[in-house]
Amino acid sequence: MVSNSYIDAPIRPEDERLGLAANVVYGLQHILTMYGGIIAVPLIIGQAAGLNADDIGLLITASLFAGGVATILQTIGLPFFGCKLPLVQGVSFASVATMITISGNGGIQAVFGAVMAASFLGLLITPVFAKVTRYFPPLVAGIVITTIGITLMPVAGRWAMGGRPDAPDFGSPANIMLAGVTLAIVLLLSKVGNATISRLSILLALVAGTLIAYVTGAADFSRVAQGPIMALPDIFHFGWPTFSIAATISMFIVIVVILVETSADIFAVGEIVGSKVDSRRLGDGLRADMLSSMLAPVVGSFSQSAFAQNVGLVAITGVKSRFVVATGGLILVILGLLPVLGRVVAAIPTPVLGGAGVVLFGTVAASGIRTLSKVSYKNNMNLIIVGTSIGFGTIPIVLPTFYHQFPVWFETIFHSGISSSALMAIVLNLLFNEWAAGNPDQPSVFGAATERMLRYADIAELRDGDYMLDGKIFDAEGKEVTLIPGDAH
Repeated sequence: MVSNSYIDAPIRPEDERLGLAANVVYGLQHILTMYGGIIAVPLIIGQAAGLNADDIGLLITASLFAGGVATILQTIGLPFFGCKLPLVQGVSFASVATMITISGNGGIQAVFGAVMAASFLGLLITPVFAKVTRYFPPLVAGIVITTIGITLMPVAGRWAMGGRPDAPDFGSPANIMLAGVTLAIVLLLSKVGNATISRLSILLALVAGTLIAYVTGAADFSRVAQGPIMALPDIFHFGWPTFSIAATISMFIVIVVILVETSADIFAVGEIVGSKVDSRRLGDGLRADMLSSMLAPVVGSFSQSAFAQNVGLVAITGVKSRFVVATGGLILVILGLLPVLGRVVAAIPTPVLGGAGVVLFGTVAASGIRTLSKVSYKNNMNLIIVGTSIGFGTIPIVLPTFYHQFPVWFETIFHSGISSSALMAIVLNLLFNEWAAGNPDQPSVFGAATERMLRYADIAELRDGDYMLDGKIFDAEGKEVTLIPGDAH
């Protein structure tokens, strides 16, 4: 019988020590794989909150620092915190749309307050959540991830047009062409036979697009040298967080989604490295996730979660050591101590970000679609659940004023497409799949539409004893029945 404890277990694959040089090289590879994703979130939130380039730079370095600390906590661990698996942590994409909505109502301080309060609630429920993950199946996760990608596409569009609607060149052909060139570079690099270049296509395209912008005079790096090169994170640089019940509820819905995503990543990486993941280990990993998210706003960052692309990197490289990923976390911490790096990233022209964002955000939606493709739609109501949930979540995306006449607390929760779709998906999944009482024996016309259909005229031509074998139809005596093509007369 396998013990439920893993602390006193024999040497596990993830405990392999490869040496300093290998740790640095492989750890750096992990950071390069996720770097484009971890800097995108502070860029989006900073611009949505109306921050200047210097403050956006501080958000970026704070997110690097917080992601590094969270990664070290998850891989090295403390008592009751950290799954001790090769899992990279960073700012979660799942919370972006919700944080944009909150920032529009209460500023960046309200965002930090909502993240802290919701993460604290998430920390409280982790013991229970580790045992009830069955209520958040791939059906729900796929809906939410798809909606996240769809929700972020308008951001990519605004970036491609120039970022600021009040700017005189907003939507100019020059801006959109620069975004298009960056997008083309991403696609070309993705097709290159070299796997490393392909995986780093987003980051390399950002560099190439920025160089093109600089040559054409569309990039301004004059402020990069203004300020310290190295500095410790500034505690509550943007002011003390403010708290709102509505914002906390809205963010808590996202926190539940993050818990689902991190749970899936912990199980996936455990399977990849060949190490047991029980409810205790899962709970330790989720607690590390929530503690990191709760403390991240102190230095100016946001909710943390596992990065799925790095789980894939573990599978591709076969390097299973958690100390490699911990070294990557240390590299992130060092990068987070370099404000000059944040100022460089903040100076990237927004059209360049827009071109890369089309692929980056579209990939998020595609990941959700891939998850939904694994869901069964046979003789159930899953198609209605998917359609209704995504449709409900899309309403505030295409009609931002849809909830303007509702109370502020209601608008804060439902103005986020992610919150809307997540709530609908969870409720409908419970209604149709968990509480099956009252479901019809036959699905509705929407559910039935997913099944293969035959015309009555075709059925009428069949006789008792007819059967199919190897793609052919035979009668009761074993004689083959001739099939006439549909266009024959």
